[in-house]
Amino acid sequence: MKPAGLILCGGLSRRFGRGPKMLAPLAGRPLVEHVIERVAPQVGRLALNVNGDPAPYLGYGLDIVADTLPGYPGPLAGVLAGLAWAKGPLLTVTGDEPFVPRDLAARLAAADAPVAFAASHGRDHWLSALWSPALADDLHHALTIEKLDRVGGFVRRHASARVDYGDGTPDPFFNINTPEDLATAESMLAS
Repeated sequence: MKPAGLILCGGLSRRFGRGPKMLAPLAGRPLVEHVIERVAPQVGRLALNVNGDPAPYLGYGLDIVADTLPGYPGPLAGVLAGLAWAKGPLLTVTGDEPFVPRDLAARLAAADAPVAFAASHGRDHWLSALWSPALADDLHHALTIEKLDRVGGFVRRHASARVDYGDGTPDPFFNINTPEDLATAESMLAS
């Protein structure tokens, strides 16, 4: 059975500096469309984690899942909201990873761990992960009582598996944080 999938689009995009980053054009389409195209075939159902006005995202026909905790406590809040929505295993990716691998869900599931996350180019990608629903209570406690905001800190507390994608080009987990990153991704798609 395929997991549910959640594309994390709930951040504030402070480094991007102009409008909703996930809607910025990349190769003539909004950035998030590239991610949807790659993730949708890997999951049983797909949602977007969006905070603020959901209207720009409604045209995708996907469920919109907002953080259930106030004050933008970070991406773990999106994971928590996603686990409540999914009611089962949850694949998460960020909405700014236009090259996310088309085999991510299968490779993470094969790792058979409460949380399996991707790595590439010597870096861990904590949010490109497959999460067990059994983590939801501890995640809620970590966010509300401990005020934990580091994804890696939460993952390290649990039995986890690191699935390494190596040093390929382009980096499948290249993410867009700035307008310069967007220009780099545009060049990568053109070549």
